[in-house]
Amino acid sequence: MQPTLVAVAHGSRDPRALPAVQALLERIRELRPRLDVRLGHIELNRPLLADTLRRTPGPAVLVPLLLGRGYHVKRDLPAAAARHADARVAAPLGPHPLLVEALCERLLEAGWSPDTHTAVVLAAAGSRDPDAEDDTRRTAALLSERLGGTAVVPAYASAAAPAVPDAVRALGARGHRRVAVASYFTAPGRFAAQCAAAATGPAAAPLGDHPALARLVLRRYEQALAAPRAGTPLELATA
Repeated sequence: MQPTLVAVAHGSRDPRALPAVQALLERIRELRPRLDVRLGHIELNRPLLADTLRRTPGPAVLVPLLLGRGYHVKRDLPAAAARHADARVAAPLGPHPLLVEALCERLLEAGWSPDTHTAVVLAAAGSRDPDAEDDTRRTAALLSERLGGTAVVPAYASAAAPAVPDAVRALGARGHRRVAVASYFTAPGRFAAQCAAAATGPAAAPLGDHPALARLVLRRYEQALAAPRAGTPLELATA
């Protein structure tokens, strides 16, 4: 019997967030129909992670639907796993080439095209943890490479600098007439909407139920199963 995959979302007051996460989980179930896939939230939405784990018999793998290392990944999830009889924590989703694939396609869907006057701001939630900022910078570099060398600047909705509007203005001052915003969020919410509003060019939708994201969740699940047991999330992998 395969361990249950517990996808861990942050939670949001935005009513669009929960349906977006549920749609992603449906994609995962389509890819692995025999796998028990459940949802738990850190806060704000039900089911909460603690409740999901109480109702989950047997072993479980917690896969954070979070895009980098930070307090939730380093502290909250290992603490939740420690309260379950048999649970381990997978690495966060980013950075990873599959994540970059989804970011790129969301930009193209929004109308982005490669030209000399369109730069991109990778808009993330932000964290005071330097590892989280490093993960966002690495994703920005991977996205720049995927976009053929287009300038991609990481920026944040809170807790870190530069703020997204400041990054857009700075790129404009450097001659980029249109600055696109790539949404480094798994689901709609207040931060994602605020960041999109700062764009002077295309504003991409959150990653949502993109097929590459579903494949990445399963990749993190499988990596966690293959790794030696530990009390902290796996080291990031890029393949």
